[in-house]
Amino acid sequence: MKREYSMMPETMENMEKWGFSWADYVTAIPAPLFLVTSYKSNGLPNASLCSWACFNGNEGGFYAILSRVHKSGHLYQTMHETKEAVLNFPTADLYEKCLSTIAHNGFDMDELAESGLTAEPAKSVRAPRVSECFLHIECRFLWEKELKEGDEYVLMCLEAVHICMDDEHLDEERKGRFGDTGYVYNVRRVVNPEKIDNRESGIAVLKRM
Repeated sequence: MKREYSMMPETMENMEKWGFSWADYVTAIPAPLFLVTSYKSNGLPNASLCSWACFNGNEGGFYAILSRVHKSGHLYQTMHETKEAVLNFPTADLYEKCLSTIAHNGFDMDELAESGLTAEPAKSVRAPRVSECFLHIECRFLWEKELKEGDEYVLMCLEAVHICMDDEHLDEERKGRFGDTGYVYNVRRVVNPEKIDNRESGIAVLKRM
């Protein structure tokens, strides 16, 4: 038997959704987790924990499309000011520190230092890299588009101009990119509308078969 949903089930009406669509929880499609870093106008590092993105390229370049950038956030502001950022990919053991950047997002805060993370210079852009992360994609802003006309969120396309990865993850015979020490995926709270429970959102890793 298959269940059909074209609108939010009544069972989910009183569930806290934190600004996400009910469909995020029903589908629970994982997406890679990364920390976007840039500089605020006061010169202090900005850090935005992100997911909901896709990465693809062609002969002309490699691109990251961030699908949930809020117009009132520091990430949106700094990208319009500097047009440069770094996407930093943490391992699972760094998740709590990356998550704490959400609480340390004051304009006058060094959001990396306050979260116990270390800034290092990028190679090709004016934005900090997070030294503890195993992969850095240095990017420049290309374009943005509202999800729907008048929406508070935008799609934002960034073009990669430089990639840096540590030796252990570059080598699949050592740590590689997958498994317990590889990419971390964001998993929205998994909801069965026919049987609501108190399961929380979390993170996951992928293992190659």
